[in-house]
Amino acid sequence: MAEALAPEEAVAERVPCSSPEHAPDLILRLTGSGAGRLLLVGHVDTVVPHRQHRPLTEEGERLAGSGTVDMKGGVVLALGVLRALVQRTSEFAEAALLLVCDEEWRTAPFAHVQRFERFDACLCFEAGQLTENGEDAVVVKRKAAGTLRVRAHGRHAHSGSAPDRGINALLALAQAAQLVAGHHAPDGEDRLTAVPTVMRSGEAFNVVPAEGELVCDLRADDHRAFESVRAGIPPELGGARMETEMLRVWPGMDARDATAGLLARTGEALGRRVVAAGRGGASDASHFAASIAVTVDGLGPRGGGAHAPHEHVLRDSLRSRAEVAAATVHAWLTTSS
Repeated sequence: MAEALAPEEAVAERVPCSSPEHAPDLILRLTGSGAGRLLLVGHVDTVVPHRQHRPLTEEGERLAGSGTVDMKGGVVLALGVLRALVQRTSEFAEAALLLVCDEEWRTAPFAHVQRFERFDACLCFEAGQLTENGEDAVVVKRKAAGTLRVRAHGRHAHSGSAPDRGINALLALAQAAQLVAGHHAPDGEDRLTAVPTVMRSGEAFNVVPAEGELVCDLRADDHRAFESVRAGIPPELGGARMETEMLRVWPGMDARDATAGLLARTGEALGRRVVAAGRGGASDASHFAASIAVTVDGLGPRGGGAHAPHEHVLRDSLRSRAEVAAATVHAWLTTSS
């Protein structure tokens, strides 16, 4: 579908996804005659299983459906930006739109950082937002994100006739969950959040569970803060052997200084202020920010209910956020060409 909406002038390339057994990612490229290289970023996957996926429906001022705000609405705006860039090829050397298929589920290293590390600016189209005063905001600061998995190895036993002969993995994981939660300090130096989210253990109602796993979501300004959480799980709890593993560590992002001038010029082009903001959620923009200093995220439409059944985009925000995206690109083109 994305290729069908792409401008005819764009060259499409299917490249391997970072995650095994996923559909290939898509790169759409425009070649220009000017200077500067611009990367647009989005993802087409959602957290909603296919059997629960809701198609797009109109509900008053809302366009509701799975993945609408995270981030199919943003993908639509990114494609619009790419189409508009066809008229300005003399002002850039290259513009590329990268659409990945695994942003929500990826635990493998991100495969595309090196490919685009020499680009001059990166614009990511995750959901947009407003300030408390109703001003348009974009995201230039994000926390690092980590996924911690804890495995418990106990011993089976009949839960009725010989419960004390077993070693209960579920109880060990419950202790581990409390230890993880004890590191939760959103107002601390690293603004660390440590949240147990999934626990699995046991195979039968009348058997002491010998195996199980706990998954926890970690966020912090500095990803190095995750190590204290992992190290806080001892090698043994309640007789069960404990194993810890970081399934995913995504870097943080702080592009406030590098983007200040761009956002000021964006506001001038737009005729209203565009505010630099932060967000706790992870994004592919964070992977690029380490090598592409001018990285701006949150250029998509506004909405709510991300990852939930009531996910939606606000219809009126499509126009206003398209204006923000267009002004951002204009501000970058006029200084890079």
